[in-house]
Amino acid sequence: MTKSIMIQGTGSNVGKSVLVAGILRALHNRGYKVAPFKPQNMSNNAAVTKDGGEIGRAQALQAIASHLNPHTDMNPILLKPESTTGSQVVVQGKVLTTVKGKEYGTLKHSLLPRVLESFERLSSQVDIVVVEGAGSPAEINLRPGDIANMGFAEAADVPVILTGDIDRGGVIAQVVGTHSVLPPADRDLIKGFIINKFRGDVSLFDDGYKTISDMTQWTGLGVIPWFDQAHLLPAEDSMDIKSGGSGQFKIVVPKLPRISNFDDLDPLKCEQNIEVVMLTQGNAIPGDTDLVILPGSKSTIADLAFLRAQNWDQDIFAHVRRGGHVLGICGGYQMLGNSISDPDGVEGIPSTVQGLGLLDVDTIMTPKKHLTEVRGTALSGNVDVSGYEIHIGETDGPDCTRSWIRLGQRTEGAQSPDGRIMGAYLHGIFAGDAFRSEYLEMLGQSSEKGFSYSEVVQKTLNDLADHLEKHLDIDRLIGLAK
Repeated sequence: MTKSIMIQGTGSNVGKSVLVAGILRALHNRGYKVAPFKPQNMSNNAAVTKDGGEIGRAQALQAIASHLNPHTDMNPILLKPESTTGSQVVVQGKVLTTVKGKEYGTLKHSLLPRVLESFERLSSQVDIVVVEGAGSPAEINLRPGDIANMGFAEAADVPVILTGDIDRGGVIAQVVGTHSVLPPADRDLIKGFIINKFRGDVSLFDDGYKTISDMTQWTGLGVIPWFDQAHLLPAEDSMDIKSGGSGQFKIVVPKLPRISNFDDLDPLKCEQNIEVVMLTQGNAIPGDTDLVILPGSKSTIADLAFLRAQNWDQDIFAHVRRGGHVLGICGGYQMLGNSISDPDGVEGIPSTVQGLGLLDVDTIMTPKKHLTEVRGTALSGNVDVSGYEIHIGETDGPDCTRSWIRLGQRTEGAQSPDGRIMGAYLHGIFAGDAFRSEYLEMLGQSSEKGFSYSEVVQKTLNDLADHLEKHLDIDRLIGLAK
């Protein structure tokens, strides 16, 4: 009979996603067949699945930890913010609608059956499902109709483990405060707690750990020390986007408000002699930049306006005049063209805006979303490339005749006559070692010989599992699963 356990947090960004990935890998290494599940996720960092849909990037990583292919049942509801008040609603991998916050409150009542359908289908295939909550169950104002935390746990009869983040301070108040505000029925669903991200001597928290247990009557499953290698795993939350790497070759990435699929950059941060700088508002693109990457965006027109408001467009023009290189990925590719037209108001009010004009192409936004995994060749034509498309819009123009990716019978991307400005819709291409190596060599930067990004991820997951085996009572966790 399949068992399940749910990891909820005292707040957002307490480390649930990485913790679930580590638990899944530890259970897999013990011989269990496991799968991840997150009823509802909010993220613009999505992954394309084998069944032709999209899920949160964290669940894709957790699938890797489970040695499974990502599937839409692992994250049946994905909310992709398009503005400060509205989100696109993706149900079992496909776009359902776009709603404002209050509208979603009424819509989510109808989504629980779809969530339970996916959970039951997934459960029938494995021994243990490890479920990840979203935000915090202490947000009791959101409890009516909840499908992300206690609402799901109650409906699916899944025991809960609550995780607190000691690194941000006040962890006793986090856990005990959650216990205090929860209604009795929800409180009874929580069977234990975990303290995450401890720095230093764990024994220094012995009294605090006992205080939490005494005040909540919940079982403590462990205090998990800070895991230094966590930055080597793909991040999902934009709060986690940080600069990385070190070296003489500098890549600068403007951190756009609606940046998406930013894990495109993770393999570059792991390369030797490369520094990836996530440029925040109020800062200029440094004069010693070698490559500017314009990343994906959930709202290209709005993010292009933000880019201009920061004067980053002028910095990019100066970078190009100095002989620098620019790469646009997906939304960033659209920004590089002459114009972006949105006649149907897919991103808001129907409009046409001027692009940066660094590529002689034009983009027309269309309601249809392109969502597919792809394989082909790139650059010299002899290098394998793989990735995924997840975008709206069609881009065409003279510079597309200099496409630099071939996908079967079609070509993809565009580049300027001198080859210093390039763009394409493909995400995930830098995860391919051969492509990444040749692209960097084209820019005069050699890649580390024998370096494999996928091996880095797999080793980090195994190291994380070993870390949890030392500090988390996994036997008790299995015993609490139901």
